[in-house]
Amino acid sequence: MNIKMIKIWSIFALSLTICLVSVFILPGCSTSQQPVQEETPVQEEEAEEETQETAEEQGEAVEVEEAEEEAGGSIADLEIKGNINILNGFELSDTVSDDRPVAVMVENSPPARPQSGLINADIVFEVVDEYNITRYIAVFSSKEADIIGAVRSARIYYAEIARSLDPIYVFWGTYDDAYPVLKKMDMDALDANSDVHFPYTNAGWRDYSRSDISWSTAFINTQGIKEDAIESGYSLEGGQSPMRFKIDAVESERGSITDININISIAEYIIDFKYNKDKNNYSKFTAGTPHIDFDSGEQINVNNIIVLVTNIDGPIDQYGHMVVRTIGTHEIGEAYYFLDGNVIEGTWGRSSIFDPFEFRDLDGNPVLFNRGSTWVCMIPDSTRLSY
Repeated sequence: MNIKMIKIWSIFALSLTICLVSVFILPGCSTSQQPVQEETPVQEEEAEEETQETAEEQGEAVEVEEAEEEAGGSIADLEIKGNINILNGFELSDTVSDDRPVAVMVENSPPARPQSGLINADIVFEVVDEYNITRYIAVFSSKEADIIGAVRSARIYYAEIARSLDPIYVFWGTYDDAYPVLKKMDMDALDANSDVHFPYTNAGWRDYSRSDISWSTAFINTQGIKEDAIESGYSLEGGQSPMRFKIDAVESERGSITDININISIAEYIIDFKYNKDKNNYSKFTAGTPHIDFDSGEQINVNNIIVLVTNIDGPIDQYGHMVVRTIGTHEIGEAYYFLDGNVIEGTWGRSSIFDPFEFRDLDGNPVLFNRGSTWVCMIPDSTRLSY
């Protein structure tokens, strides 16, 4: 073995000795540090699991949001609330008031047509009266009406319907037996015919140029009603509403129900609503003729139509008076709600004459209506409705 090989083996032996010593003595090589070295992959694994769980949770949240979007969002998300008129849903402004509802009885016999003021009403209820004639309860809140009429007398069920809004109720008299029943309704009312049972309003007048029939010549306005209401101690604030609102459907989501026919009694009172898809409203026809406002000459258009099926009986006496059920549970209250060119089949309910109507779909959810005016018809059975 030469000297060069001896040096190589000597260096190798020395290196091996140093390494063996380091294993047993030097801290950096100590086996006691091995658990510390093993913690790193465990932490990384836990971090990976947490990241995966977070991603799954986020994925689930996204799926829920997508499902809500596909379902159109919840009722709470869609409903318009805030500083709005309770009857038509529009935001209050210089042109949209939120006055206490004023409910006025209006005649609908052919000699009383065309009427004044219905075009300015936020809600109109139409119900049959004696001899198959229908009358209206025209309800005003968001704006004034300079001329309303022809104004007619009250009936018990009309007053019950009006009471649902906690309004100032205005009528041109009624029959003797009805007065004590109306008094029990605890309603702020004004009688344009007499001051015997309710405070009298002198805001009404006769216009004999409008008709040869006396009951088609009485007219009134909301400004005079409110002045007399204050003098009678009635508040111009308050009221309640059955309406809940949403934004109109976009045109691509509007339906194709273009003609709604309501055979409310006889041919002279058949109602038709024609849907205007571009404007998303309904033009009203009565007995096949456009329902025109007398003063403006414009046809009445509404944004929502409600058809309530209820019990209507009569005549019950020699005067031809009728009886209409205005309260009841959702189990017996069939209803049809027309808006956006579609129909929502549902129910209606009301626990007492002091409560507002409740409008629901077949799943029990409250119906959200479009902002604007609403026409409500009450009929004895659904066979009188076609669309």
